Amino acid sequence: MGKLIRFLPLILVIALGVVLYRGLSLNPQDMPSALVGQTMPNFSLQTLNDSEKLVTKTDLLGDIVLVNVWATWCPTCKYEHPYLVDIAKDAQVKLYGLNYKDDREAAQQWLKHYEDPYVFSIFDEEGTLGLNLGVYGAPETFVIDHHGTIRKRFAGAIDTRVWRREFEPLIAQLIEEKKQEK
Repeated sequence: MGKLIRFLPLILVIALGVVLYRGLSLNPQDMPSALVGQTMPNFSLQTLNDSEKLVTKTDLLGDIVLVNVWATWCPTCKYEHPYLVDIAKDAQVKLYGLNYKDDREAAQQWLKHYEDPYVFSIFDEEGTLGLNLGVYGAPETFVIDHHGTIRKRFAGAIDTRVWRREFEPLIAQLIEEKKQEK
């Protein structure tokens, strides 16, 4: 019994090493979402640029939609922003922003300075829609099909490589599905 106790720290270190090594193989951007395959949650929030205009999930229906969660306090959002400006030029998808837990005036100035790629940005000052979507932080991007079903959740910045690998195949699939329904 005494010899076994001497080896207990070694056994614990080995077990911890195995767990940590396993963690290295995980992709932090592969964050499962219980909402994938579910419809977009109901919401009624103001747009960023017009506090009098309320939008709901029905404003996002009918097209293939990307909802990009962003904020002025997010340095990674600044990195991904030029790529979003390019994505917004693609007529096959509609890009909407979800300004998450931010200051309205700062966000408006940010979009004026860096160019506004969004059809509109939903102003989620309290983070209620973000919470309902399971948002951990910014940036995150959701792909929503023409029926309003969430098809993908991606955590992290979108750049050319990520767009081609993670989004283009799904967008092509959704375009094909939409064509077949007509």
